[in-house]
Amino acid sequence: MQAPPVQARPVRGAPGETMAAGMQLVIALLTAGLDSPELEAWAADTLTPNDVDGLGDFMAGLHVISVVLLRELHEATGEPQTAILQRLAILAERRRGTPSAG
Repeated sequence: MQAPPVQARPVRGAPGETMAAGMQLVIALLTAGLDSPELEAWAADTLTPNDVDGLGDFMAGLHVISVVLLRELHEATGEPQTAILQRLAILAERRRGTPSAG
């Protein structure tokens, strides 16, 4: 009887390296979306980690990039960050075809 295969845990770097890797994945995914929908779909399938730790790092990188972009939009437009987020949420709902509540 053969033992079931053991899945190796991903190698974890130092916290700064882990955050940098997560941010690099997010930036790659976002820039792929600027090129074409096909490249964005490929990048989403290829770059999104499948393991729990990698997905956590990816989500942390996504959060950091979102905060940076929101701050940049605020500085460029002078519009409050809450208003920017509300407008982005309404835009996302319209693209999905979901009616806005507000």
